[in-house]
Amino acid sequence: MPYSSEEQTLRRETIRQLLQRGPAGTQQVLVDELNQRGLVATQSSVSRDLKELGAIKTSQGYELPAPAAGLGDELRGVAEFLRSVTPAGPNLTVIRTAIGAAQRVALALDRSGWPEMVGNIGGDDTVFVASDSAASQKTLIAKIERARS
Repeated sequence: MPYSSEEQTLRRETIRQLLQRGPAGTQQVLVDELNQRGLVATQSSVSRDLKELGAIKTSQGYELPAPAAGLGDELRGVAEFLRSVTPAGPNLTVIRTAIGAAQRVALALDRSGWPEMVGNIGGDDTVFVASDSAASQKTLIAKIERARS
């Protein structure tokens, strides 16, 4: 059964409010909470809502990303998850993170707006970052290292 736009908006706002209080361990936790509040929700609808809200999965569960801050401040917010930063050729940098933190680090990198990055891919504990040149890569690594300290 398709949801009305109003139901979808209300469900997403409720999810946002729930996640602002703290992480949700699983999507099912959110489904149960929404159903208790009288909102019709399934795991697949909650999954779509989380994606639309920009929620990320961390080791604590689903969370909303921190609000956008100044240039590089995003990465400082996830610096505790960084384990190593290694160049892999002239255009690819490999960032190892704590388990389950790579997507959060990748999102922070995206939000940093650093021009040295062409793009990145975050897995579970590894982020691959592409740069357009070796010089850009060196600048990027220096920025990441500064954020870590």
